[in-house]
Order: sequence, then structure tokens, then C-alpha cells
Amino acid sequence: MAGWVHAKRDLGGKKFLLLRDRDGIVQVVISKDQRELCELFYELTLESAVSVVGKVRADARAPGGFEVVPTRIVVLNLARAPLPLDVSGKVPADVDTRFRERVLDLRREETKAMFKVLSVALRAMREELYSAGFVEVFTPKIVATATEGGATLFPVAYFGREAYLAQSPQLYKELLAGAFERVFEIAPAWRAEESDTPYHLAEFISVDVEMAFANYEDAMRILERVVARAAREVREVAPRELRVLGYEPPEIRLPVRRITYADAARVLAESGERVDPGEDLSTPHLRRLSELVGEEVYFIVDWPDKTRPFYTMPKDDGVFSESFDFVWGHLEIASGSTRVHRKDLLVKRLKERGLNPENFEFFLKWFDYGMPPHAGWGMGLARLGLMLTGAKNVRELVAFPRDKKRLVP
Repeated sequence: MAGWVHAKRDLGGKKFLLLRDRDGIVQVVISKDQRELCELFYELTLESAVSVVGKVRADARAPGGFEVVPTRIVVLNLARAPLPLDVSGKVPADVDTRFRERVLDLRREETKAMFKVLSVALRAMREELYSAGFVEVFTPKIVATATEGGATLFPVAYFGREAYLAQSPQLYKELLAGAFERVFEIAPAWRAEESDTPYHLAEFISVDVEMAFANYEDAMRILERVVARAAREVREVAPRELRVLGYEPPEIRLPVRRITYADAARVLAESGERVDPGEDLSTPHLRRLSELVGEEVYFIVDWPDKTRPFYTMPKDDGVFSESFDFVWGHLEIASGSTRVHRKDLLVKRLKERGLNPENFEFFLKWFDYGMPPHAGWGMGLARLGLMLTGAKNVRELVAFPRDKKRLVP
């Protein structure tokens, strides 16, 4: 076996070395007559990397019901003492310490469990999308213009020109849907937002879907299937990790309930919550709405057009749009819409939002060549991870998070 020294216990006649690897903890028992191994036991520091050769024997008192009697222990890398963070979790650490000493934090059982849950969810989502005929694609991450306008862009020097890190794969995935019909991408995106909340990151993993010859109803059906499968497989495949986390993901019953924005605003207003006409719904609004409608997971559909990006299809009334948010409790997990597929309407909507159509010519020109009706959505992986793990902060679900405070490690 090989792993890390998780803990040591010296009982005189016997010395117990707890060895941790990716599958759990194994107890190694050294007898007092094994003098060389006893000397080595005292030299070993916590989190040292070692390999062990020995014999396995059953013992109901040991972790997993067995222990190892070693014949040889090799020190692969002796760890410095004392540790800046207690991997066993007996000594709690604050958030800043955890992220500063992130590699040690990633060895903690709770942290590893979160990432294993995310891995199961990612595989489940990919398999669901493949089974529905989607093609996995990759879009440019260095772009010439903003996807949605605004100031949340990270500029980069690009051969004497200014370029930007992509806020979203939105425009490129629309163009790809015009060739492959059904596409998805799971990849990083960047937003230079000043938001310093448990739900925002400067760099995040986005799960994006776009589908041709479809509208927002079709997109919602795909989204709810993807999320339901992820939650189901996490419960089935990762029960040990969920026990470590002390959490059970919600069961997604299909079809997920749809609530119109107008109804949501009315219900909130009737309960005494102020909602200005056409405004976005805040986190307190969503938290209250979830209580009022008695749903943990639901869609809010038909949002006011003015709250949505230029590529969102407006409804015939000119007030609302063919759009949706997928909500868990008080948190928006995913957002999507029917897209505008007519060039003249796209140009009009760009101008209405103070954007220059000339800056989007690389995108607009293809709408002269039979761009089909299409729809899609984008979902923050870390936000979905909150729903699947019970974590309280999206940074816990990113190996090395990037926000306005953190650029290392």
C-alpha cells in the first residue's frame, strides 16, 4: 500500500499507524519486537508519504474490519512539522487558512468527498447529454468582444491588440448549434465581478447546452433531465461520500414545476414582499418564494425582457421573454432561453441595449445563412455542487478558487 500518515497512536506494546489513501484509512500495527519499524514510527510525521508491505489480518476493531502487520515501511517523503492545517479535522480551520493551505485542505475527508460527488455528477451529466444526441464541443476562451456587454471583463494582451477572457461560450455555442444542432460544453469562464458572496467566483466552470430547432420549453426538459440524473447517480454511486458530508441531495421529480415571473411577483407582493415591476428577484425574494410555493427545486419562467441579454427571444407582448431560471431554494443554479434567430431582430436588440452591432459582426453574419430557431442554457457547476453536497460556499467546490481576493495558490 501507499498513502499518507493520517494519525499515530503509541500504546507501548503496540504502535498504530493510520495510513490514508484515496479509498480511506487502513490501520497498520507495529509490535514492540519490530525494533527498526518502532524507531521509524517515532520519526514519521503526519502527512508523510509512505509505502507499506505487510500481511492483512481480520480485526473487527480496526477501520474497515482489518489491519496490516508490516514487514517493511519506506518513507517516500517526510512531511515538515508542525502542519499548518490539521487534515484529520480535529482542529478546525477558518476559511482563509483552508484556502491558503489548500493542498492539505484537499486531503481532508470532507473536501475529498465534495470533489468525488462533483466527479460523479459530471459523468452523469455528460452521459445524459450524449444519450440525447448532443456533441461535446469547445469554444474560444480568448475573445474579441463581450458576450453580454458590461464591464465584467478581464482584458488580455493579444499580439498587440486587446482581447478578453470569455464571460460565456454563448455566441459561439449558438453558431455551433447552427452546424451540429445539439452541442454542449463543460469549461471555464471568467467574470470580473465585484461581488464578494458565497455564490460568486471570478473563474468558474460553466455547463452549457445549445440546441437547434428548439425553444425554451425543450431546453428546460433537457436541463431537468440532466440535473435529475446527476442527483440520482450521486445518491446511488457516492453514498459513502454523502455519509461523510452528512447530506442528502434533493430528489428531482419530473417535470419540475414551472412558475411564471408574473405569478412569482404576485405571490411575493401578496405576502408583503416589495417587488418593483420588471425587476430581477433578489436572494431574499427567492428564499421567501421557495417557502411560499412549497418547492425546493423549480423553474421561474417568462422573465421581463429588460432583465435578459440581447440574444433572448422576446414574447409577442414585448414585455416578457421566453426565458427561465432553474432555482434551488434561494439560489439560481442555471439560466436559459429561446434565442433570437433573425438577424434584423438581433441588430435591433443590440442597439436598444447600447451595444454596437459592428462589434458583433463575427456573430451576426452567420444569421444570413439559415440560422435555425434554437435555445439553450448555462449552469454554474459549483452552484449545482452546493445542491449536491450541502456545501455553503462555491469556493469549497473549486480546487483552487479565484475571486477578487485570491490569485494563489
